[in-house]
Amino acid sequence: VQLQASGGGLVQPGGSLTLTCAASGLTMDHYAIGWFRQAPGKEPEGVSCITIDDGMIFYADSVKGRFTISRDNAKNTVYLQMNSLKIEDTAVYYCAASPAAVGATSRWYDYWGQGTQVTVSS
Repeated sequence: VQLQASGGGLVQPGGSLTLTCAASGLTMDHYAIGWFRQAPGKEPEGVSCITIDDGMIFYADSVKGRFTISRDNAKNTVYLQMNSLKIEDTAVYYCAASPAAVGATSRWYDYWGQGTQVTVSS
């Protein structure tokens, strides 16, 4: 099983990025998919998750109204659309998969991808 997060980069405050989580060896619509981030010197933070069958979608308060998580089952991919980016969104972003998670709590997730760096700076 491999998960690969991509789409990070350097963006100015107020800008947008779309992160992509692609999977191999795993059918993503059979899993809850979470996005997490870790900034230097800070604890990891659960950003968003989408549960199996899209029954529940969770956003951290810090990103609510700005980030949107979605699936494309045909492409076996999950996206995180990030709008109105703030300097404090700067972090390495990871995607992860869980057969049963109902939130973005990292210990519930079994499979993790390598992260992608998001830097918000003027």
